[in-house]
Amino acid sequence: MFILAELKDTVRIPPWKFKYKLNDAITDELNRKLANKVYLNVGLCVALHDIIKIDDSYIFPGDGSSHTKVIFRFIVFRPFMEEILTGKIRSCSVDGVHVTLGFFEDIVIPPHKLQHPSRFDQTEQAWVWEYDTGDGEKHDLFMDAGEIIRFRVVGETFTETLPTGPTVSGEKVEKPESKNVSPYTLSGAIDEPGLGLLSWWENT
Repeated sequence: MFILAELKDTVRIPPWKFKYKLNDAITDELNRKLANKVYLNVGLCVALHDIIKIDDSYIFPGDGSSHTKVIFRFIVFRPFMEEILTGKIRSCSVDGVHVTLGFFEDIVIPPHKLQHPSRFDQTEQAWVWEYDTGDGEKHDLFMDAGEIIRFRVVGETFTETLPTGPTVSGEKVEKPESKNVSPYTLSGAIDEPGLGLLSWWENT
C-alpha cells in the first residue's frame, strides 16, 4: 500500500530559517510542500523518509533565500494492482460504491465490479447484492454507508489538475473540466468470493 519514491527537487529556504540546521530546514520545507499532496504519476505523498544527497546551496541576486538541490525519498501511498485493501463505505450512487481509507477517499467500485447480480436502491441510496441462497430464493444484502468493506485494487487514474484561474469581480474563473476532478483515483472490485462487506463472510 505504501512505497518509497526517490525524488529530486530544488528546495528554497527563506532567510528566517537560516538559524536552523540545513537538514532540519530542508525536511520542514519538503514536508510542507509535498505532504498530503498528489505527485503526478507517483502517488499521494505522506511524509519524508530520508534525504539521500544535498548539493551546494546558492543565493541568487534579488532573492535572499537559499536554493539547494536535494535527492530524497518520500513515503507515498500507491497500492499495487490486485492488492486487497480494507476500507469503509463512504456513500453509494449510481456510479458505484465510494470507499474511504480514512486518509484517502477517492476510491470507487463501479457497478460492473460489484457482486453479481446487484442493483441500486434509490430509496435507501445503497447498492444491494441479490444473494442466491441456493433454494431458489434471493436475499438482499445492502451495502450501507459506514460498513467495512474489503476490495481489490484494479485500476488507478492520475489527472493533471490546473491551477485556479484569475479572480474577476470577486469570482474565480475556472475551466469547467477542472472542477471537482481528483488528481488521483483508485478503482476497486468486489466481484469474487471473500470480497465485499466483512459481515457477509463472518459466518462462512
